[in-house]
Amino acid sequence: MRIVFMGTPEFAVPSLEALLKGPDEVVGIVTQPDRPKGRGQVLTPSPVKLIAQRERIPLLQPTKMKDGDFITTLSSWKPDYIAVAAFGRILPPAILSLPPFGCINVHGSLLPKYRGAGPIQWALINGETETGITTMLMDEGMDTGAVLLQETMTINAEDTAGSLSVRLAELGGQLLVKTLAQLTAGTLIARTQDHSQATLAPLLKKEDGIIDWTMPATAIANRIRGLDPWPGAYTFAKTERWTIYRAVALDEPARGVPGEVTAVQKDALHTATGRGVLAIYEVQAAGGRRMPVAQYLTGHPIGAGMRLGAHTQ
Repeated sequence: MRIVFMGTPEFAVPSLEALLKGPDEVVGIVTQPDRPKGRGQVLTPSPVKLIAQRERIPLLQPTKMKDGDFITTLSSWKPDYIAVAAFGRILPPAILSLPPFGCINVHGSLLPKYRGAGPIQWALINGETETGITTMLMDEGMDTGAVLLQETMTINAEDTAGSLSVRLAELGGQLLVKTLAQLTAGTLIARTQDHSQATLAPLLKKEDGIIDWTMPATAIANRIRGLDPWPGAYTFAKTERWTIYRAVALDEPARGVPGEVTAVQKDALHTATGRGVLAIYEVQAAGGRRMPVAQYLTGHPIGAGMRLGAHTQ
């Protein structure tokens, strides 16, 4: 089979690598245009582009998905399938209808739960203990197409969006190869999603990172996990912005107003929330580097009673 692969970030890499090791031929790759990165805003290729260059596979980086020249070139590759993993763009009908066997998407949730651009992050934010990968036939909706295969994965207590994404990406590559093999053999039957059970996982914004200390400690801890590494859950300590990367909800009553540091331990700051206490173990001050609280405290003495909040104080 002739396959065109569409993907952009690191999450897409295991799916592409799995296809390259499989029996089918990857005849072309589509990824998003190079983006400026870092303090110097240097144009940087996507991880998928780097693989295309390494393997010397024809590459397209369209700025508009409905561009006539792009669709003409895509059509000239004569794909039997188009495989998609975290591409980051909506495919128009002209592309969805192009390959005879359809467009197959690798999605980081157990659809119909968590449709959208942030399924891994929102599963953690919402305190899920299980998630998985879905391969699906793409249609014009947002992750509404018929399900092909699914495989579940346990969410560990220490998982962050970063660590969970790595494991799900590997699973996605395995499931994609299995899906294409069964489709080619004619042994796989797609099943319609139960749309009444659908939940949404919208793209995260920087402002989603602000910590609301009136929330329960468990909810804040889950949010910190779900926003690591981006955009990061943050608060303010006096006039200094802190990003919090590791925290645990303690099973004890809060003895202060939400956001108040109630105890300073050797390696943690105990902070009151709307319900319960949050033990903060790792922080990053603005302009600084990520470090354990124990290390931060050696140069920044903090006493009980300091108030953390959404705005500078």
